[in-house]
Amino acid sequence: MTLLLLGTFAGSLLFSFLLTKFVRDVAVRNGWLSAPASGRHLHNEAIPRLGGVAIVFSFLIATAMALIAGRFLLPSRIGLSLTPLATILPPAMLIFLLGIYDDRRDASPLLKFSVQAIAGAMLFAGGLRILAVPVLFGAHQFSWFTGLVLTILWVIAITNAFNLIDGLDGLAAGSALFSTLVVFVVALLENMSLISLVALALAGAILGFLRYNFNPATIFLGDCGSLFIGFMLSALALHGTQKAPTIIAVAIPVVSFGLPILETSLSVIRRLISGRPIFSADREHIHHKLLQRGMSHRQVVIVLYGVSAIFALLSLFLLWPTGSTLGLVLAVLGTGIWIGVQHLGYLEFGELRRVALRTVEQPQIFVNNLAIRRGAEELKAATDFQELCRILSAAFENNDFDGFELRAEFSAAAEGLAVVQPTVCPHVRWRKPGSHAVPGFGNTWSLHLDLVSAGNNYVGALVIFRRYTERGLQVDVNLLTSTLATNLADALYRTASLDTDFLVASEDATLLQARAG
Repeated sequence: MTLLLLGTFAGSLLFSFLLTKFVRDVAVRNGWLSAPASGRHLHNEAIPRLGGVAIVFSFLIATAMALIAGRFLLPSRIGLSLTPLATILPPAMLIFLLGIYDDRRDASPLLKFSVQAIAGAMLFAGGLRILAVPVLFGAHQFSWFTGLVLTILWVIAITNAFNLIDGLDGLAAGSALFSTLVVFVVALLENMSLISLVALALAGAILGFLRYNFNPATIFLGDCGSLFIGFMLSALALHGTQKAPTIIAVAIPVVSFGLPILETSLSVIRRLISGRPIFSADREHIHHKLLQRGMSHRQVVIVLYGVSAIFALLSLFLLWPTGSTLGLVLAVLGTGIWIGVQHLGYLEFGELRRVALRTVEQPQIFVNNLAIRRGAEELKAATDFQELCRILSAAFENNDFDGFELRAEFSAAAEGLAVVQPTVCPHVRWRKPGSHAVPGFGNTWSLHLDLVSAGNNYVGALVIFRRYTERGLQVDVNLLTSTLATNLADALYRTASLDTDFLVASEDATLLQARAG
C-alpha cells in the first residue's frame, strides 16, 4: 500500500509538471491569456489562466492508474470501493466545466452558485451529506431538507473560499496543498484507502503545478483549477464525516481549511459592515494588506504558507481529541486570528471597536447629554446675561469640552432691540479648571456655532474647544448644534433687550462664576 501511495503521488507530480508546461505553451500560442483588467489584479502582463486543466487531467490520470494498479497488483490488501469516487467525480467535473466557462466568458454569480448548488445536491444524493453537527447540536439529527441545505452551503462555501484567495502567485495552490495533505493523513489514519489515494493524487497534481505558478508565475490556476480543488476538498471532507469520529469529522476540515475560510469570512463581514455588495471586488484581502505593509509578493506568499501550515498542524492535533487538546487548539486559533486581524488594520473592524467602546461609555454619554439638555431648558427662562453665563458654564463643567468662548454681537438697528449702547458687546471665555487647552496654539480643536434667534436675528457665536485626544467625544454633537445653539441665541437676544449691564470679556473661570452669581 505504501508503494502504491508513493507511486500515485510521484506519477501525479510528474504528469502535472509536464502537462502544466504543455497547457501553458498551448494557451500562449492561441492567445488564451488573462490581461490585468482592474486595479485589484497584481500582475502586469498577460498570463494564461488555464492551469486547472493540467491539474485536473494529471489527477484523473494518476488516480486511474493507481486504481488499476491496486486492483491487479494488490487485490487482497486494497479492497478499494469505487462508490465514493463515482459520487464525487461527476459533480467535480461539472464544477471544472463551470470554471472553464468562467475563465473564458466570465460567468455571473447566479450561474456559479446555481451550478455549485447542483453539484452539492449531487453529493447529497450520493450519500455524502451533513445530517448532524454534534459539536453544536449534540446528537440531534437534521431532517433531510435541512441536511441538503447545509450540504450545499458547505460545498459553496469551501469551493469559493479557495477561489477567493487565488490573488497572488502560488497562494491558492499552496494553501490547498497543506489542506490536501491533512485530508490524506486523516484518511490514512482512519483506514480510508481510497480517500488517502485520491488526496495524494490531488496533492501531487497541485505540487507539480506550483513549479510554474510560484512567483513569478507563468500560468495561473484559473477558476477551473481553484473551483475544482475547493470542491474536491469539500467533498473529501464530507466523505470523512461518514467514517471518522465526531470531533475529527467536524473540526479537522474546518481548521485545516483555515486560511480560505478566514479570508472568506473577513471579506463577507467587511462588506456587510461597510454597506458594499458582498460580491464586489476590492484590494483589501489579507494578501493585499500584507503587500501594503511593504512585503514583496514572495514574502507574502511564504508568510501565508506558514499560516496555512499552522492551521494544518493544529487540525492534526485534533486527531487525539480531549478536552484540553480542543481547548488549546481553540485558544491558539482565537488568539492568533485576533492578533492577525488587528495588525492588518481593517477600517471596518476599527469602526466596530469604536461602536463597542461607545456602548461601554454610554452611561457617561447620558450624563453629558443630560447636562446639555438641562442647560438648554434653563436658558429659556434666563432673565439676564449673568444668569445665562452661569447656566452655560454649568452645562459644560462636567462634559468632554475644555472650554467655550461666547461672542455676543448686537446691532443697534436690530428690530425690537432696545439697546443702542454699550459699544463693547459681551465676550466671555470660560475654561475648565485645570485644563491646559489653549485655542490657537495647536493643541485644541474647536466647534464654531453661529447663534441665530428664532426671529432670524444674528446675535453672535459660541466657540467650543477641546484638547486633541484619542478618546472619543462623549456627548451628542447634535444637541449642541441644534437645541443648545437655538435656545442660547434666543436667550442672548432676550437678555440684551432687557439688560445693558453686560459682563466684560474675561478668561478666568472663577471670576466669571463670581460675577455671574
